Amino acid sequence: MDSTMDSRIVAVAGVGPGLGAALARRFAVSYPVALIARSQQYLNTLSQELLNNGYKGIPVAADITKPEEVSRAFDTIERELGWVHTLIYNAGNAIFGSIREVSAEDFEANWRACAFGAFLCAKRVIQEMLRHKSGVILFTGATAGVKAGPRSAAFGPAKFALRGLAQSMARDLGPLGIHVAHINIDGMIDEPKVRARFGSVSEENLLKPEAIAETYWHLAHQDKSAWTMETELRPFTEKF
Repeated sequence: MDSTMDSRIVAVAGVGPGLGAALARRFAVSYPVALIARSQQYLNTLSQELLNNGYKGIPVAADITKPEEVSRAFDTIERELGWVHTLIYNAGNAIFGSIREVSAEDFEANWRACAFGAFLCAKRVIQEMLRHKSGVILFTGATAGVKAGPRSAAFGPAKFALRGLAQSMARDLGPLGIHVAHINIDGMIDEPKVRARFGSVSEENLLKPEAIAETYWHLAHQDKSAWTMETELRPFTEKF
């Protein structure tokens, strides 16, 4: 583990009532956490929950697909908390459909949320990571970024781009002290939007957000002699 562990600042981009919130809660136990998403109302609610439990989480509303908003968001984080040691990029957009169904706007929207936003956030935080020769960047991937199905004409390419970015960054930044990892979430996460769409899905077929967050915690604290670049998480019932 690196020497900055006790003083690290964590930023979670893509905080909603599912995995994003679980990641924020897990890391807030030990570190100040910046919560980034478009919904100011939800961020305020979650940051207040953390505060009530004795933890520190600051809400930073931003659209991470827009360069100027990303810059403003991290200016705020650095001013209020300090430089970001650990970035968790959990943002994304999942518009599904075949090439016959998705529009050019759908394709671009997926790419912007899944890949372009990741590029913008990562490019911003690596400046201080390089100066300190330490840092962690974790990307939330999906199976569509490994094997795209017929209805992943927009989502698949976006997640492939994210995975490619993670691979390139890991090779470039690893020797400089920055740990980059890509986590393939192979299955449905137990969160409100999934429950709303697939109400009849059984508990055993869903990944629990809190369980996923434990893997992110482990990756963020690996010794540099044994870093993971890519890992997969799936419920025990998932076929692969």
